[in-house]
Amino acid sequence: MKKSESEWIDQLSAMATASSQVDSSLYAKYDVKRGLRDINGKGVLAGLTQIGDVQAHPEGDATGPGHLIYRGMDIEDLVAGFLPEGRPGFEETCSLLLSGELPNRAELADFRERLGAYRLLPDDFVHDSLLKLSSRDMMNAMAQSILALYVFDARADDTSLPNVMRQCLRLIATFPLLAVYSFHAYSYRYAGKSLVIHGPKPELSTAENFLHMLRHDSRYTPLEAQLLDLALVLHAEHGGGNNSSFTTHVVTSSLTDTYSAIAAAMGSLKGPRHGGANAKVVAMFEELKREVKDWGNDRQVEDYLARLLKKEAFDRAGLIYGIGHAVYSTSDPRTIILREQIEKLAAEKGVAEEMDLYRRVERLAPELIGHERKMYKGVSANVDFYSGFLYRLLDIPAELFTPIFAMARIAGWSAHRLEELANGGKIIRPAYKSVAPRRVYVPLAARA
Repeated sequence: MKKSESEWIDQLSAMATASSQVDSSLYAKYDVKRGLRDINGKGVLAGLTQIGDVQAHPEGDATGPGHLIYRGMDIEDLVAGFLPEGRPGFEETCSLLLSGELPNRAELADFRERLGAYRLLPDDFVHDSLLKLSSRDMMNAMAQSILALYVFDARADDTSLPNVMRQCLRLIATFPLLAVYSFHAYSYRYAGKSLVIHGPKPELSTAENFLHMLRHDSRYTPLEAQLLDLALVLHAEHGGGNNSSFTTHVVTSSLTDTYSAIAAAMGSLKGPRHGGANAKVVAMFEELKREVKDWGNDRQVEDYLARLLKKEAFDRAGLIYGIGHAVYSTSDPRTIILREQIEKLAAEKGVAEEMDLYRRVERLAPELIGHERKMYKGVSANVDFYSGFLYRLLDIPAELFTPIFAMARIAGWSAHRLEELANGGKIIRPAYKSVAPRRVYVPLAARA
């Protein structure tokens, strides 16, 4: 009897799984750095970059704080430059990452003006690409639109640096539109919501434009725009070794077009191991708030966190989302910066008690993880721990959490693409050792 389609696919999947699994002991035997990381979690050196750096702690001080560096500049110094002045910093950060230098006042004004002028999509693009082909997933919708923009670019395959710079600037400018309009299309088609489309305003910052286009009434407070802008700055770059930036290098090294390279990076960022963690943090806290009766009781909070680690709560994955990072151990500098600023918004929104709960989990979770599991390094809260909370305070729907990450990281991806092309390197092609047994061909008539 002929198998049904599902039975046939299940059988093929089982065969594929059985023939694909590699004996884990072979990784040690052949000294394979799986995931390009050694047994101590240190990344294999695969390239050199001048764009960004991620440091677990200062050299020679294993207990010191972590550092994030943009073009040789500590992120703390960059934030301390624009935040006290009450001006947006994302455009300044984009200019720094792309050019390698901080713009002066006139250069920054010119950069912002030109970026504002680029916030345009081709005629009928919103209807034909975003609304007509709406998706339940915003990252897929954006990737589809990025590839569609290739069609409208007469020099789409030109990989000269000036042309790629032009393409990258246009993508940086239009990413907020792609994110917001993709969400509106989703809300209209799948959630039955009213469709309201606001055009961008060239005089507004990236963060201001996002809030203006997202909200039906276009209203936002200066603090809301300031904190979203700060989140964009903190997410704009994270070294060449993170999965999506490395993807940009790998795909760019084949000399493909900009739209294909950035769409590939989007596919990487979409994965829950990379860009989707902040939504998991928010969902985890929603359950925590229901399960824990007294949010101010350390014991009750610890009991819930212990259940998470024992796979008895939330998604049964055994993880406390937002705690731990591949590089940072003592502290994630982005977390420290974001936490201090979010406290102001939490007070403004009247949710100081919930902010205290986040602080409590941030304090208790590392100790619990260290006690329950043997860790090769310390753990601390990462930027995802607070970014989802910030977006929720801004009334941003969870469907847009990862697209906001993409809105920021397109700056870093663009810089890495330009860097890969500027260095004219070979195609990136790491080696994989085959451990499959040798076989002989069996004629079709002789097969069982």
